[in-house]
Amino acid sequence: MSNTRSIAIVGVGGQGTVLTSDILIEGLVDLGFDVKKNEQHGLSQRGGSVNCMVKYGQAVYAPIIADGEADVVVAFEKIEALRWLKLLKAGGTLIVNDNEILPIPVKMGKASYPHDAIEQLQQTVEHVCPIRATELAQQLGTIRVASIILLGALVKKLGLEQYDWTALIRRKVPAKFLEANLKAYQVGLQSV
Repeated sequence: MSNTRSIAIVGVGGQGTVLTSDILIEGLVDLGFDVKKNEQHGLSQRGGSVNCMVKYGQAVYAPIIADGEADVVVAFEKIEALRWLKLLKAGGTLIVNDNEILPIPVKMGKASYPHDAIEQLQQTVEHVCPIRATELAQQLGTIRVASIILLGALVKKLGLEQYDWTALIRRKVPAKFLEANLKAYQVGLQSV
């Protein structure tokens, strides 16, 4: 199984983790890889944790990523990076959106938020790529494209830029957000 790559895409409901994994999978299939995916949604409709596990290679038999097996973890939010860090293998890459979504216990004053999460991650992970994807998306006119910024960063880290991801984005995203998403993809490529 040494030719298999494992990617975990994690976030909070509504951030575009599923869309991002769907675009990634379609591109990987087009590139000729065998691809398997698993999704867990929890209470994602209410801001709960969402994770998508993607494995690709010559022959993939199951999508589940065990602790310490992911080549890349893409976290759409800082707490989710901390929560799912256990999946990352030694020497793996963590791409993390430097964004905070306060969970209900924090909003209620019953828990604290680890505002220094990026610093914590940089102390324990060799390859951390913090990206201000939400902030960059706001500069493009809508935070809805933050997920595509992270996709661009992931594509660059995986060395898969030769594929026409923009054609795939054109097919997958709503027309009213197309131009912003195409710009977001380019921003993501340049962010790592």
